[in-house]
Amino acid sequence: AGGAAEYDHVVFDTAPTGHTLRLLSLPKAWSGFLKHNDRGASCLGPHSGLKTQEARFDAALAALCDPALTTVVLVARPDRGALAEAARTCDELRELGLNNQQLVINGVFEAADPGDAVARAIEALGRQALDDMPEPLRALPRSIVPLRAFDTVGLPSLRALLTGSPPPTRQARPSIAAPALAADRIDKLVDELAAAGRGLIMVMGKGGVGKTTIAAALALGLVKRGHAVHLSTTDPAAHLAMTLDGELPGLQVGRIDPKAETRRYIEKIMSARSPGLDEQERALLREDLQSPCTEEVAVFHAFSRTVAEARSAFVVLDTAPTGHSLLLMDATGAYHRQVTREFEGTGSARVVTPLMRLQDASYTRIILVTLPEVTPVSQAAALQEDLRRARIEPYAWVLNKSILAAGTRDPLLQARLEGERRQMARLSDGLARRLFAVPWVPQAPVGIDGLARLLDA
Repeated sequence: AGGAAEYDHVVFDTAPTGHTLRLLSLPKAWSGFLKHNDRGASCLGPHSGLKTQEARFDAALAALCDPALTTVVLVARPDRGALAEAARTCDELRELGLNNQQLVINGVFEAADPGDAVARAIEALGRQALDDMPEPLRALPRSIVPLRAFDTVGLPSLRALLTGSPPPTRQARPSIAAPALAADRIDKLVDELAAAGRGLIMVMGKGGVGKTTIAAALALGLVKRGHAVHLSTTDPAAHLAMTLDGELPGLQVGRIDPKAETRRYIEKIMSARSPGLDEQERALLREDLQSPCTEEVAVFHAFSRTVAEARSAFVVLDTAPTGHSLLLMDATGAYHRQVTREFEGTGSARVVTPLMRLQDASYTRIILVTLPEVTPVSQAAALQEDLRRARIEPYAWVLNKSILAAGTRDPLLQARLEGERRQMARLSDGLARRLFAVPWVPQAPVGIDGLARLLDA
């Protein structure tokens, strides 16, 4: 990176899994594209201009694969789904040549009050997840970070996290009582969504807040109310099948697979443009479509098709984590501007773009999912502002894994409850127009029965 020579270490806080794997694959993809194509153009410009960047792509690939230069630290919670995703990431990174990996298990909880059922269950679930850790992770050097009683925001708290010592005492702030009945149960949210009879439900938020679980639970609730539902995901790292762990009449489960969509898009373009081209021109067209940028275009087209399905049925979309979803929103906005320019005039009244459907509150319901912690709530608030700038208004917030709603006497969890009360106050004070809470549950919400219990919690 430019200016990296000034530093002893360069630390990248990467995007969540799927987006990061895509980013790390680009140097290899571009190096291969330039090596095997010597003519034409790509989405980044003419091939001749890109050739001058080939050495930079090669150097980036070499640095990523050099264990003396690059260490990849996989961070996961003591949770079955998080560890499964980390294991998949471990394998995919090895396929890219990034073999110098380490594992950090963050937020490991040990109950201080053995008589507290909630604390005991949290500890048991975490221990079971670590005991059943997937094989690819077992060989990695491992570090454990215990769950702490404070939010890791600010330098004193970060230092305390590393040393294990308590953070410097801050000036005491008055305790905040949890607002009475500030949040409804998620089952009521399903009732509200079902009343529309059809539509697009997009579940959004930062990585690790439980979007896949909430999306699956909402889809299950709609099916149980007699509606046909297509549950899909735009997240390359999603694990919908593992979360559902079963089939249900009326529920169609799918995913927008970037590789499959890219193949479909290339064949579609080849079929449309090949007539009239000679063999050399067809070969050139196919070479140009092998550009790594083609995947982004293909995923957008698949997203647009999925959005359109909600004209006559329910579509529940488990989106990729915040940054990747915002890139998809940017593509949606760019496409909208392009189409409206092309059809400016009388024809524009008949054009309906994906962005217009996302902006239509009667067509699309955006559900923001967060955990009752400072960073997830702040990131969801920033996402809400980004959506509003695009004239897309979130329908509701879901506060997931609320210990406040579950109840506990454990000292460490009690200490964390003060932070949860503050986040609940932020949400109730105008940040969320509609707020629903999902309590922490002692059984992992996996499978049809587990998700049904979550709806009843």
